Amino acid sequence: MMHTVSILAQRLGGEVLGDGSRAITGVAPADHAQAGDLTFAEKTSYLEVAEKSLASAILVPPGFESASKTLIRVKDPRIAMAKILPLFFPEETYPAGVHSSAVIDPSAAVHPTAHIGPHCVVGADVMIGECSVLMGGNHIGRGTRLGNDVRLHPNAVIYSGTQIGDRVSIHSGTTIGADGYGYVFDQGRHLKMPQVGNVIIHDDVEIGSNASIDRGALGPTVIGQGTKIDNLVHVAHNVVMGRHCLIMGQVGFAGGTHLGDYVVIASQSGIAGHLKLGAQAVIGAKSGVMRDIPAGERVLGYPAAPDKQAKRQWIAMGQLPDALRRLKAMEKQLAVKMESGI
Repeated sequence: MMHTVSILAQRLGGEVLGDGSRAITGVAPADHAQAGDLTFAEKTSYLEVAEKSLASAILVPPGFESASKTLIRVKDPRIAMAKILPLFFPEETYPAGVHSSAVIDPSAAVHPTAHIGPHCVVGADVMIGECSVLMGGNHIGRGTRLGNDVRLHPNAVIYSGTQIGDRVSIHSGTTIGADGYGYVFDQGRHLKMPQVGNVIIHDDVEIGSNASIDRGALGPTVIGQGTKIDNLVHVAHNVVMGRHCLIMGQVGFAGGTHLGDYVVIASQSGIAGHLKLGAQAVIGAKSGVMRDIPAGERVLGYPAAPDKQAKRQWIAMGQLPDALRRLKAMEKQLAVKMESGI
């Protein structure tokens, strides 16, 4: 697909510096760009690389100039690139209809515009909304509700009673609504506590591959509107996430923890149960969170501490070997003085 620089700038509300009639046929990073490609540069050093490339135009922030390349000035080149990419790489479309190998319970309500791919199983009393897509190998449990424009990638599994809003994307291998980890100790053995809640996923959520979101023990596990969950994340029973949270890979939540809006949790962090993480809290990578985190606080480490405090502790730990050597030298000097009677 071809667009001119001027058309792209108009879509982005940007300013053209150079030849606005240049044809753009693709998008590429500067070090791989060819003639016809659009690239972007957020920093001066990136612009230098882009200017040496074959790219036909460069997205840049305000104040950038080039004597050799056509530029599109925008407020934020990275955001602009996110808006441009779908023009050149549109999402794959799926025809309406049900594959012959799919098994759909007679009581299920599947919208005529939905796509049900091969080897899907749709249980009793399931509702699937307009233009939703089950790509293949999906199992949808009894009483589940899928909104409009939901995309389930191959082998994503949705247990019974799950409620999924509009424009939700769930990637391959992810399981929604499995039993939470609930047991009580009775007469020398672990007795399973039945998990009878469900999972509620609000609009515009994306969940990566091989994640697991457990149903609530009694009430629901909730994923708030616009939240994005990376691959290999485990969300235990009755966790409640606010709107627009970012949860990165290999994070684990124990049960009953509540997140405010816009919380960010970096990779490989562990969050203990029944905590409250305030709005816009930020958890650094590999952190162990064992206490409530106030709104807006940034924490790091294990156990997690305010980020400046944690960094000071790490610096101090790095200085310990030298401090120990100096201490031993001082002890030797003191011992010599004591032996000589000084």
